[in-house]
This record gives sequence, structure tokens and C-alpha cells, in this order.
Amino acid sequence: MTALGAGSAVTTPAHVGRALADAAPVPYWLDRRERPDPLPPLTGAQTADLLVIGGGYSGLWAALLAKQADPDRDVLLVDAGTCGWAASGRNGGFCAASLTHGLANGVDRFPDEVGELERLGRENLDAIAATVATFDIDCDFERTGELAVAVEPYQLDGLAADADLARRYGHRVRLLDRDEVRAEVHSPTYLGGMFDADRVAMVDPAKLAWGLRRACLDLGVRVHEHTRVTGLRADRAALHASTLGTDPATHPTDTRADGRPGSVRARRVVLATNAFPPLLRRLRAYLVPVYDHVLMTEPLTPAQRDAIGWRNRQGLADTGNQFHYYRITADGRILFGGYDAVYHYGNRVAPQLEQRPATFTTLAHHFFTTFPQLADVRFSHRWGGVIDTCTRFCPFFGTAYGGRLAYAAGYTGLGVGATRFGARVLLDLLDGGNPPLTRLDLVRRKPLPFPPEPARAIGINLTRWSLARADAREGRRDLWLRTLDRFGLGFDS
Repeated sequence: MTALGAGSAVTTPAHVGRALADAAPVPYWLDRRERPDPLPPLTGAQTADLLVIGGGYSGLWAALLAKQADPDRDVLLVDAGTCGWAASGRNGGFCAASLTHGLANGVDRFPDEVGELERLGRENLDAIAATVATFDIDCDFERTGELAVAVEPYQLDGLAADADLARRYGHRVRLLDRDEVRAEVHSPTYLGGMFDADRVAMVDPAKLAWGLRRACLDLGVRVHEHTRVTGLRADRAALHASTLGTDPATHPTDTRADGRPGSVRARRVVLATNAFPPLLRRLRAYLVPVYDHVLMTEPLTPAQRDAIGWRNRQGLADTGNQFHYYRITADGRILFGGYDAVYHYGNRVAPQLEQRPATFTTLAHHFFTTFPQLADVRFSHRWGGVIDTCTRFCPFFGTAYGGRLAYAAGYTGLGVGATRFGARVLLDLLDGGNPPLTRLDLVRRKPLPFPPEPARAIGINLTRWSLARADAREGRRDLWLRTLDRFGLGFDS
């Protein structure tokens, strides 16, 4: 991405260092007074009709929808940390209608049902908006739409092709030339854009998770935080989950921590742990955790807001393989993230991997190249988090223990909206029969597995290198990327 990689008068190492100097190494969304107090860990032996493992969006939606469908169902949810502490409270807050990580990916992988998936995705986004209204969830939900921008001349053809495809499936999109896109958002890097008016909303991700948690509690869901599930076993009638209630000061991924043991006996289980080491060994072949990193600025002054325009508050993303996503928050900050997704050998997940100074420096450099008029802005927060990705870049589903456990994973960074749909699928899978959602290819088919290490790390890092090389060569894909495309493993966004 030459346009964002080029130097500018302000982006010297000293300038970037000053801008990052006071940035707190924690997620902005979670670093606020509105954060609810943690709920006590589970202790002793408990029973439930439905046990939900994981208090991110997937688990919260599953618990809420299960209780709405059957108020008498005894639903118990546990999380190793607090609800929303992981990906659900760290993302950019783009709530998209797509269930397939974009229309093009859906057309490539599910050509016979992509129209149905697009319809279901629109309904799902409407249902999220309705839930926010029904439960009075204060999460700054705004249907602003999204503006994709070209920062290299070759990307203009890609935007035109994307617009043609979107219109064939009923999307309300509009192509903007250079002057039109810069009139919307004042950046010297923009050469054109495509605005999707109604399929993306902006949301405060942590407040959405906290609001769903409150809604669950109000409906009678039992929630225990700082409760790690350490094992599952089955008998003829139920599943038994062994748990460990840990100290709130302990990081949820620290498996060495001591704690107080407990257990849950449940007729059905939803497994919603996404990128973290799965309780089902079979899932390890299908998932890799990839670290994404984000910067948040201090609140902009009125003069700084005037300097960039952006009056319509759209979500923004550029269109390279290594892309940036950015948006304005309700309190006038700019979130700027993406670009440098990082895999660590052996599917490693650890607290220290959330901080990567080289990536934050790169993001800051790109931010000031995008908005040189904000040269005096500083960053208040810097953080990272784990994305659960699979080889088809959109969620997959399945069951275990004779249909008594259902799981979903692989959302690849687009789970803010799609997890609600995924929760519906999980409950349908657990209820048995043959509901329409369970007959979808999206639900029935699995992605191709990743190879074991060291081939896994070699392949992932070679792909990252090739994608960066394609960005530097006007989008031309090398032999490795063309081979992945041929086998249905290509990724270009």
C-alpha cells in the first residue's frame, strides 16, 4: 500500500514516539467507569438445562435467545474472565449484516445459497437493532453504513467490480470519485470510494456485551464470571463440566492459576470459546488465533473535527490485502486498527502478545499519512486481541457428544453481527429435528483443516508475506496466492 506507506513531514520516528508515549496498554472500550462489577465465580455442584461456555457475543446471544424462546429453561453461563473481556470488547465496533465475511467470499464459497444468506444477514442486523431497543442497551448503535476507499489507482477497478456484485444482490451502494470521497472524509490518500448505505452499523462493542449480559440477567440467566471450564465428560443423560473459579486478578488465559473447583451437570451445552484453546480436540485443526492490533486517539477538538470532515460518521476501511479499518466514537475519538495480523507459532495465546510495539508504530505512521492534518493528535490507548480464523474466513458449526453439545467458531473478525445468527444455529442444532438453518451449506459443511506445525506457521506466514507483496505490486498475486485461490483457500481482504 504505497499511499499509506509513503513518508510524510510529520511521521518521523520522534513524532510517532511522542504520539504513542502516553497510550495506555489496555482496550479503550474496557477501560471505563461503565464497566460492571464482576459476578462471583461458580462454586460447588450446579445443574442446568443449558450450559453456555463463554461470555462473549456468541455465548451471550445464545443464552439470551434460549431464555426468550423458553422462559422456563434453566440457563447458566460461565466465562473464564468477565463477559466481553476478549474479542467482544476489543474490536472496532463494526456490526455488519454479512454472515460470510463479505459478499465476494460468500459467492465464492456458497454460490447456491448466497442470496438466502444475504437475506438472513439483513434480518439478523435488523434483529440486533430491535434487541438494542427492546432492552434499552446504551451502546451507541448507529446505522451509519460503511465507506470503502481506494488508496492506490489499481484498487478503483476492484471497487467498481465490488459495486456491480453488490447491486446484483440488492445492496444500496454508490461509487464516489476522488472529489466526492474527499468531500466526505478529508484525506489526501483517497482516490475513490464505495459507500454501502445500510448493511453496516457502528456500535460500542463493550457496551453491547455489557448490555446483553444485563438482559440475560434480567431474564433469569445465571451468570458466573472468572470461572474456567477445565474439562467435559458425558453420561447417558447429561454432560458434566468441571470448573475452576479463579481470582479476578488472574488473567483468564493463565491456566496455572489456582482456584476453587466446581461443576455443572447440564442436558445441553453451547461451546462459545472461539479463538481460545478449545475443549474439543477436533476443533484444533480448524482454528488459528490471529492477533489484531488497534490504536485509539484522544478526543478530537472541534478544529480537528473540522479538518477531517467525516460528518456522516461512516465506518471506513481501505481495500488492500493488508487493510485498515477506522471509525469515530461517540465521544469524538478515532479508532484505527488492522493491517498487521500476526500468528504466533503453535496457536499461542498469551497476555504479552496483546502488546506489539512495532505494529503500533506502523499503525501510527499510517494514521498520520492518512490524516496529516491531525499531526498534533496523540493516542490514548493501544491494544491487541485474538481473532478466531478458519480457512473459509467465516463461521463453521458442529455438534459433539451425540448432539448434546453445539459449537460455532471461525468468525474471522466479523463476528459482532454474525454471532447472533450463529447463536440461533447453535440452539437449532441442540433442539434437534431439521430446522431450516441447519440445512444450510454454511452450517453443514466444514472448512478445510489447517496443517499441523511447523507447516501451519510456514503456510500462514508465507501467505502474509505474499499478501503484502501483492499490495506492493498493484494487487498482482504470486504463485502461492494463486495456488491457494485454486484450492478455495484464497483471501484478499
